[in-house]
Amino acid sequence: MRTIPFRQALREAMEEEMRRDERVFLMGEEVAQYNGAYKVSQGMLEEFGDRRIIDTPIAELGFAAIGVGAATNGTRPIIEFMTWNFAVLALDQILNHAAKMLSMSGGHFGCPIVFRGPNGSAGQLGAQHSQAFESWYANIPGLKVISVSNPYDAKGLLKAAIRDENPVVFMESEVMYGDVGEVPEEEYIIPIGKADIKRKGKDVTIVSFNKMMKVALGAADELAKDGIEAEVIDLRTIRPLDWQTIAESVKKTNRVVIVEEQWPFSSVSSEISYRIQKEVFDYLDAPIRRICSADANMHYAPNLVAAYLPDVARTVKLVQEVMYMKK
Repeated sequence: MRTIPFRQALREAMEEEMRRDERVFLMGEEVAQYNGAYKVSQGMLEEFGDRRIIDTPIAELGFAAIGVGAATNGTRPIIEFMTWNFAVLALDQILNHAAKMLSMSGGHFGCPIVFRGPNGSAGQLGAQHSQAFESWYANIPGLKVISVSNPYDAKGLLKAAIRDENPVVFMESEVMYGDVGEVPEEEYIIPIGKADIKRKGKDVTIVSFNKMMKVALGAADELAKDGIEAEVIDLRTIRPLDWQTIAESVKKTNRVVIVEEQWPFSSVSSEISYRIQKEVFDYLDAPIRRICSADANMHYAPNLVAAYLPDVARTVKLVQEVMYMKK
């Protein structure tokens, strides 16, 4: 199978859906003339023209509103945010309009729109450009939230998101756009709401998503050296959450560690931990453990960046703790 960069997988998903359906268009800052801030939309202006690849001013609330209005009138917009940190300015449109349109119109108007862009930290970018937002949007009824970790999942899930009849929040990562992975040349779609077991194991379950999957898989490699077989689950979709895959894994391994980039308070791991203790508590042989980003703003200094984010060493330590606890 061919290997392609993450950004190309996203581009192919959009191109294929735009060729398939003339109602699909892309709108965002620098997506057209500049070929995208991260070159995800490179070459798309030449193929589809400026009526379907649309540069916008630096006005997230404004162009998100245009997208929502267009979606309710029969088109299928893809709204690219240069970063989800900037999308906070568009939250009113996502929260109060896109997510609520179907229910507030009594089912008369849907809002088939995709909001996408990079999420979370990307090195020394400071506190205002380093935040992870999965739990924010997953808290909103009416939205689907996807957070991908590799090119294969990115392409298959973005195609599914573009075809979905509901508003979808699609989260990527700046530090993964150059990552390469196997992606089929033939068309495929990954269903929204289905997690993927990236590594089979029997001793402990590690749950993660987005770029923290690198930490989870790296920890699993280190643990294997000590004979600990970790099962690693990539959530891929945060809402709807694939609870069944998590539950079945916990029933098998009896231990769980959750790794995520969110702040710890009211995070994705908070919800998963609650569901585990509520529904499969009797299968646990050790307390649930999680590792999140520090409960603080992220600073610029590289040593503080390293201290802020989850890493392999701390994940391995947590897994070792749950492995060696007595029942």
